[in-house]
Amino acid sequence: MNAYVLGFQDIDRTKLMVVGGKGLNLGELSRIEGIRVPEGFCVTTKAYKRMIGPNQEFNILLDQLSALKVDDRESTGAISGKIRKVIEGIEIPRDIEEEIICHLAKLGEEHAYAVRSSATAEDLPLASFAGQQDTYLNIKGKDAILRHISKCWASLFTDRAVIYRMQNGFDHRKVYLSVVVQRMVFPQVSGIMFTADPVTSNRKVLSIDAGFGLGEALVSGLVNPDIYKLREGRIVDKKISTKKLAVYALEKGGTEEREIELVRQHERALTDEQVLRLEGMGRKIEAYFGCPQDIEWCLADDASVGDIHTLGTFLRRRCVHFPLKEVCPLSFFIVQSRPITTLFPVPENDGRMRVYVSLGHQQMMTDAIKPLGMSFFQLLAGDFPMHKAGGRLFWEVTHDLASPVGRKIVLSTMGKSDPLTVNAINSLMQRKDFLASLPCGKRSISMRTEGMSWAMPVEALRIYRKNDAAVVQDLIARSEASIRDLRQRIANISGDELFAFIVQDRKRLKEIMYDPRGYGAIAVAVLVSGWINNKMEKWLGEKSVADTLTQSVPNNVTSEMGLALLDVADVVRQYPAVMEYFQHACDETFFEDLVKLEGGDAVSRSMRAYLEKYGMRCPGEIDITRTRWNEQPTALIPAILSNIKNFAPNASSVKFEQGRLEAEEKEQELLSRLEQLPGGKQKAKKTKRMISVLRNFIGYREYPKYGFIQRFWIYKQALLKEAARLVQKGVIREKEDIYYLSFEELREVVRTNRLDYSIITRRKEEYEVYEKLTPPRVMTSEGEVISGEFNTGNIPRGALPGIPVSAGTIEGRARVVLKMADADIEEGDILVTAFTDPSWTPVFVSVKGLVTEVGGLMTHGAVIAREYGLPAVVSVENATKLIRDGQRIRVNGTEGYVEVL
Repeated sequence: MNAYVLGFQDIDRTKLMVVGGKGLNLGELSRIEGIRVPEGFCVTTKAYKRMIGPNQEFNILLDQLSALKVDDRESTGAISGKIRKVIEGIEIPRDIEEEIICHLAKLGEEHAYAVRSSATAEDLPLASFAGQQDTYLNIKGKDAILRHISKCWASLFTDRAVIYRMQNGFDHRKVYLSVVVQRMVFPQVSGIMFTADPVTSNRKVLSIDAGFGLGEALVSGLVNPDIYKLREGRIVDKKISTKKLAVYALEKGGTEEREIELVRQHERALTDEQVLRLEGMGRKIEAYFGCPQDIEWCLADDASVGDIHTLGTFLRRRCVHFPLKEVCPLSFFIVQSRPITTLFPVPENDGRMRVYVSLGHQQMMTDAIKPLGMSFFQLLAGDFPMHKAGGRLFWEVTHDLASPVGRKIVLSTMGKSDPLTVNAINSLMQRKDFLASLPCGKRSISMRTEGMSWAMPVEALRIYRKNDAAVVQDLIARSEASIRDLRQRIANISGDELFAFIVQDRKRLKEIMYDPRGYGAIAVAVLVSGWINNKMEKWLGEKSVADTLTQSVPNNVTSEMGLALLDVADVVRQYPAVMEYFQHACDETFFEDLVKLEGGDAVSRSMRAYLEKYGMRCPGEIDITRTRWNEQPTALIPAILSNIKNFAPNASSVKFEQGRLEAEEKEQELLSRLEQLPGGKQKAKKTKRMISVLRNFIGYREYPKYGFIQRFWIYKQALLKEAARLVQKGVIREKEDIYYLSFEELREVVRTNRLDYSIITRRKEEYEVYEKLTPPRVMTSEGEVISGEFNTGNIPRGALPGIPVSAGTIEGRARVVLKMADADIEEGDILVTAFTDPSWTPVFVSVKGLVTEVGGLMTHGAVIAREYGLPAVVSVENATKLIRDGQRIRVNGTEGYVEVL
């Protein structure tokens, strides 16, 4: 049997590809005890396929549409319009038509119906196509219903639906449409219910929007609804709006906007008792589907379902002030429920109140991380309480915030990395009831925490007193010796022994990373920087002078990386054939192709030397699974070509010397001005020493991360060898499949040579969804997202506020770049991006200013911006959306704001 039509009672969770997301949910809703759903049926995707399958014109047009890119809007619109006309012109086959009419007869052909589209890619657990296809209300008569079924099929190719599929990577040929035909409800009141607060994402707070008439008035934004917030059977907030308009059904079919009588415009749409009833239904539906739901509901009398004549009588009575509930009892009907796909997942927890902070915002990498990357970072984190959610890692600070001492430590620790996180935590701490709800326990940061000890402040004091730059050289030499030793020891290890070796080597990595001298050197530099800025502002009235003083400091491995690529560009610029090859270079044969070209040997030597030192780096490098420059040397080509275009030869030395001289001149200027003050000689002497300490140790700030990324690269190479063996044995399909396993899972697969491949498939699908999510800075175990805000009182009107991290003001063209590989930079451009890590440094060489959405005073982008003398503002929320590529902007890195000019 073809089953071109299925009644709601015949639909279960196995029927998604037959009835689409909306149809499936209506079938499931009909099964929930105590939930009333207006009767109906679905014209299945089999009917749609039968309709369009043999139509040659449709298939030709679909081929043309599939070949288009998302930015080709004009052609997309033209072809989509032709497809809609073709679909609406196809006659519904007789047997399908008879099956539809048969189901209509069972429900009552005389009634009015809603005809609604239901795509197979709609309302999925991890994606929502809601609103992409059309819905038609109050359709009467079999001919009209059949005509509107065709219109729904055609709406699969509305411009918005086509573009949405292009943007989200859905194949037009693999998305099919079912049509829901459902008895029309003519409600007194209707609305939407979210079982998680759509504003804060709190899963414990349920939100109800309600208005008079059909729900179209709310959905289309015609009226402001009444809004009710509920928590565990209690109304915690309500807002009664003025409702001037409503959408009502017409007796002849269709709908119209109607003005509400003045005396009713300020009336509540629902009573408290009705609101509480709705909450109970919402929680029951949420429990059935197992996730927060977006629910459409109606409040109507039974007689008005499908019958507008009865409703008209009641409405006329209502106009002479007969309360509707006194004429006929009212019932709630549920007409749709879908997952809320915009919520960020909550980390697994024990049900008690917990607070989580985004690790990505602290590490300047808010992208999703693959499972192997997360488990490696957790391996590094050791005792720190890390939790996974939405492809990101979160640091739990519950017990720290419950303690007055812990609160101070957390806020001071995070303040330099991401001030908006601190602002969010501070706003949370203002809630006394919330603070009282936090359970006490072992803090995540104390002198007992792994890597922390009293030796660090002792070493910091010793380093400050001696001011001996040899400490940094010794730390770097020790790290490099350790890397050489690791390469030798890991070379011939494989199988389970390799995993045991990596676990053991983690201890060696931590010894180096948590060396009290290293921490001490960084702490001294940061404290001295703060001292200089505070004293110079107090004594001389000048802000952020340390930014200039830290230009071209020694031992900054990250800034050296950017300058070294200028030297590579100097080699490349000599050979036109190489520059031409760079326009279409291939990673797999990159060096083999180079040597065939004039100058290829010289360029190859230069690039190999660069990659030997920096090739383990890449955007998002804290995720071990990310593709390194060693694996993809062509990723450096845009920066090399920009360097050739924007700089003269020998720019590396010129830029470094220029920065050094500017710092030296600034020092002399400050000391000279200080000597003119009361007690000036003593102030100048103290300042001179502080500047010396600053320049001796601030460069080391970038080295620890460089060291552990070197180790990550060595680990990764060894693991990829194991992956190659697994591919040969047929255990996995490609080496990169191991990225979707945790460290321990991969260890077990290597040991047993067995794997349920569906795990890889499922996690790849999840990762694609996680990539599109935006992680919150701070969230609670209830899912509430806490946002930090700036005080915008001292900045120009309309300016975008942020954190000033590198002094100076610059105007220029905004280059909004989301991926380093897309950075086409010209002289005078200002880089605007979501976040930067050390891999972005080669781009910094060419730009004149920096704006990021994430960051703080001591994050990598800020440190390198200061060293290169670039005005920079970070933590500018939504900068990549509010600033358009090519706009002229002004960056004030001293006061902390960005103006669009």
